[in-house]
Amino acid sequence: MNSSYRTYGRGGRFSYSNEKPQRGGFRRGNGGGRGVGPKQGFNVSQYINKNPARGEAPEVYVPIHTFADFGLRKEVIRQVESSGFKEPTPIQDQIIPLVLLGRDVVGIANTGTGKTAAFLIPLIEKTLENPNMETLIMAPTRELAIQIEEELRRLTRGLRMYSAVCVGGVGIGGQLHTLRRKNHFVIGTPGRLLDLIKRKALRLQNVKAVVIDEADRMLDMGFINDMKMILREVPKERQTLFFSATIQTEIESLIRNHSKNPATVSVKKQDVPENIEQDVVRFGSRDKVEVLSTLLLGEEFKRVLVFGRTKHGVEKLCKKLVHDRHRAESIHGNKSHGQRQRALQKFKDSEVRILVATDVAARGLHIYNVSHVINFDLPTTYEDYVHRIGRTGRGELKGKALTLVP
Repeated sequence: MNSSYRTYGRGGRFSYSNEKPQRGGFRRGNGGGRGVGPKQGFNVSQYINKNPARGEAPEVYVPIHTFADFGLRKEVIRQVESSGFKEPTPIQDQIIPLVLLGRDVVGIANTGTGKTAAFLIPLIEKTLENPNMETLIMAPTRELAIQIEEELRRLTRGLRMYSAVCVGGVGIGGQLHTLRRKNHFVIGTPGRLLDLIKRKALRLQNVKAVVIDEADRMLDMGFINDMKMILREVPKERQTLFFSATIQTEIESLIRNHSKNPATVSVKKQDVPENIEQDVVRFGSRDKVEVLSTLLLGEEFKRVLVFGRTKHGVEKLCKKLVHDRHRAESIHGNKSHGQRQRALQKFKDSEVRILVATDVAARGLHIYNVSHVINFDLPTTYEDYVHRIGRTGRGELKGKALTLVP
């Protein structure tokens, strides 16, 4: 499909065109604001597979270790296996031994590579060895923070470990109450964590490990100063773990100033995993929403994330899809924390088949078996595009990413 792309024709059928796209690129920016429009110089080929030619067998990673090789306690291995992990992913294979040794680590990996378990598994083991140990985990969004705690709970079932999630957008009262007990893990977004520190509700003197997840996204969202302030409150004698898909200058500076001789592990081979098939759908002069609605009637569209540019546009699109008898929900910044969590849960539980979202859902969401990602509105930057389509084709699963263009 590298030399052709889909055109939406009459009667709901797809045909292929060999028309050459114009040269051009993504607009550079900070990931916010208006989406890229189909302007002169717009290059449609950016949304078509650039991965190795079909037919080439992807390189298969053979792990060096089994989970038993790491020297984990039997109860930890039991929980790892019951959580569905059969053998370590590349980042787990390389990072778990380093964390167990107490090394500071910088992990560079695409989404869907199992990095959450890569830091949780060894930190759970270390906490069992030292019950007084506390770990602070920073995440860019409340959704990701909640999902990290969900994975932590699966991995610690029956191990008598306690955790607190501290995120903005919800009442602070419950979090203040939870922090009165001893928590082995505190997981939160930088703004709320800093607020709790200033209130003296969150005390960090017993923190022995800090995890900064999706550091590049933290930078994009303007959390760099909050992170620096929090890190200054944590004892210097600690283990610090950074995870990021990209390492920018500001992140390099943060790592240099707040870690000790970190080991860098990179399992990132390319921006877009080989198992995501990319293509475009041309809607031409037809109504764009009608084209999407008809497209979604296809049986192969089993669990679909549709990305729009604005909160208002996403809500309007979702209502139109529901009117067309699609099972759809929306998630965007105008919805409360509870509404967003309910929409996500319905999508995860297959109560709805389609989730329409702004880029708030583009990073960090671990939703199993998303068959398709559809860019209804174009992303602002190439980085946003990569993170959007990374919601499908996670791990060893295959997925498809479609982008609607005129």
